[in-house]
Amino acid sequence: MKNYLSLMHEIELFNSININEAKAYLADGSFKVNAYGKNAAVHFAGDICSKLEIILSGSVAIERIDEAGNLMTIAEFFSGDLLGGNLMFSKNPYYPMTVTAKQPASILEITESRLFKLFLENHKFLRSYLEYTADHTVILGERIKHYVFTTIRKSIISYLEYERKKQNSNIIKLSMSKKALSERLGVQRTSLSRELAKMRDDCLIRFDAASIELLPAYFLALNESPKR
Repeated sequence: MKNYLSLMHEIELFNSININEAKAYLADGSFKVNAYGKNAAVHFAGDICSKLEIILSGSVAIERIDEAGNLMTIAEFFSGDLLGGNLMFSKNPYYPMTVTAKQPASILEITESRLFKLFLENHKFLRSYLEYTADHTVILGERIKHYVFTTIRKSIISYLEYERKKQNSNIIKLSMSKKALSERLGVQRTSLSRELAKMRDDCLIRFDAASIELLPAYFLALNESPKR
């Protein structure tokens, strides 16, 4: 319990809840911490959302399986993020997609009755909750919009540009498999491989299993000069 209390103390939402209150809520069951191993299902699509969940440690991902059976990551959440913040108050409170632990995760559940009492009795908690849900509804909407409307090539270029600046090199060393990269970009692995091949045929890149090299034509397409 001590470790969970320490993790809770690091999350902004709990700044207005003192340690004795948190202990009491854990003791009466209105707060409950669940541990999930890597790749464990937290929720399946269609599960009812009846409790607020807060990630204390680790990370989880919202995922969907397309018609071809390929698993794609839509969004990823980390320590301090909420699950079901708006969904549990919906007229249709069911998870639309699968939620999976990408890394071993500890997740705090708060019952609906305890949540309402906190709203009524602790206005600082209510304000923090409303600020979080408002801000992250916009963020998640943008992530999903990006997933729906962005072409595969644009997603690849966005990734390459991030890594080019991070690695300060035109030769991008890959720290993950093509399968993991396809999940990160939210595309099918076969679609990713096909688009990389097209970019190679267009003389934009050269690549192997360990790296992707950005060629002069890549920078011309971006209206940039290649970095020397």
